[in-house]
Amino acid sequence: MKIYKIFFLSFLFIGCATTMSDKNLNNDFVQDFINQNKNDSYILINIDKQELIYKSRFRTYTYPISSSVNGLGNEKNSYKTPFGEHIVAEKIGENLPFGAVLKGRKWTQEVIEPIREQIDIPEDVITSRILWLDGLEEGINKGGEVDSKERFIYIHGTAEEGLIGKPASIGCIRMKNKDVIKLFNRVKENTKVLIYSKKTQYF
Repeated sequence: MKIYKIFFLSFLFIGCATTMSDKNLNNDFVQDFINQNKNDSYILINIDKQELIYKSRFRTYTYPISSSVNGLGNEKNSYKTPFGEHIVAEKIGENLPFGAVLKGRKWTQEVIEPIREQIDIPEDVITSRILWLDGLEEGINKGGEVDSKERFIYIHGTAEEGLIGKPASIGCIRMKNKDVIKLFNRVKENTKVLIYSKKTQYF
């Protein structure tokens, strides 16, 4: 079983009883994930860079994203972005128009023009496409009070495009609408996803 602990590395821990191993400082778990999936397509979501990388067998695509304003965490009702290994469990919204508004994973028949200014509106508007994530690690992001799928964690389009590039969501991974449509068209269900931060100890 993998265990995660959040460390904030804004200063050095000198003489501290708990130290991070070289493995964790170097984030070898990311390279391990890449090595394990080298013959398949996969997604890396780097929370520190607010960046999503989709690696197919032939090309690599990079997109800016927005993760949770509340940080990383897997607990139910935390409104945080979960970390660890996931899969794309379901793809929702195929052939919907750009800016289509989805509620309960259904199109409302409303279509919006995304806000490109840095404006935070009260409602979390989900638009264009949904990639619904399911955790793969029992007790970490799957099952019980830490189940990513039951938390309705998506990669999705947003009305608040002006906030892409910095944490602003309430748990999901937001993308620009044109980007999430492109990603949706490229990604298959069951594609592996790793959500990580270099401030997270993973071993």
